[in-house]
Amino acid sequence: MAAVVAVTLVLSGCGGPATAQQAGSDGGAEVKTVRYQGSPNTVALVELAEDLGYLGDVKLEWVSNTTSGPQSIQSVATDQTDIGGAFTGAVIKLIEAGAPVKAVINYYGEDKETFTGYYVEEGSPIRTARDLIGKKIAVNTLGAHHEAVITTHLKNSGLTPEEIKQVQLVVVPPNETEVALRKKQVDVGTLGGVLQDRALAEGGLRALFTDVGVIGGPFDAGQYVLRNDFLAKNPETSRTLVTGVAKAIEWQRSTPREQVIAKFEEIIATRGRNESTEALKYWKSVGVASAGGRIQDTDFTRWADYLKSAGIISGDLDASRLYTNGYNLLETPAPAATPKG
Repeated sequence: MAAVVAVTLVLSGCGGPATAQQAGSDGGAEVKTVRYQGSPNTVALVELAEDLGYLGDVKLEWVSNTTSGPQSIQSVATDQTDIGGAFTGAVIKLIEAGAPVKAVINYYGEDKETFTGYYVEEGSPIRTARDLIGKKIAVNTLGAHHEAVITTHLKNSGLTPEEIKQVQLVVVPPNETEVALRKKQVDVGTLGGVLQDRALAEGGLRALFTDVGVIGGPFDAGQYVLRNDFLAKNPETSRTLVTGVAKAIEWQRSTPREQVIAKFEEIIATRGRNESTEALKYWKSVGVASAGGRIQDTDFTRWADYLKSAGIISGDLDASRLYTNGYNLLETPAPAATPKG
């Protein structure tokens, strides 16, 4: 879920010579080489955007796979990368802490086909939220999407703050969650996307609750962020990057499922990272709820109660200062693809 992208500044010492022909706001050439972090066995939106020809003369350079959303946007804040993606609450937390970044486009979300479920084994005695007291729930990282949904579910189910603290969240890599659940190393496993569908195909699991059921859906749940200085110095590159991602979102939404999967398989096969394409057959939808990934205030304010309870914010949330749609120029949905040659 945490697919990310990062941009190399020419002066960072991490990339080759600039190929830009346009001048940034400071009079220098704009960065045209884009570093990004990906996720194993999946295709990031920026990778799809490049393959479809939506990034024009902006080129991608893969540097690593991300370990989590909070890690990827922290890398942006510390100038190790220039754009990254994470759960909305993690984005808010980073900006509230003073990080000079801004959300520019929604990159993942939940709908009736693509959502996160919280699963137990079929024979588990766990049936209600109260049954989770004293139990272990596997999540991909702490302080992010899954913790926010779990906490909201427990609170909505009537558990007190003291009881909620007794529900133990255990960090387990997403690719290992199904095994951990079946081996009874955890009581509940958090599964989404193709990992969820693959696990369900094996049988023996039952959903205790889902994030769409808890929050209501469809909804957008995470944003890509860019550093403020990158936006200022590279406005055209930023527009190309963000708009390209928007086009890739709509391409997935409007293209037959079999063709999307085939494109993902092609990208993974040609990038040479020793990955498997087996799970891609379970892909169902892009998940992003908004047209072209455009951000709105409610993408942030829906998490306000959780953020207050977690001590991340203390007063009213000013969502308008957290994001901009100014670099997303997509107006017409479902643009025609122009495969790179």
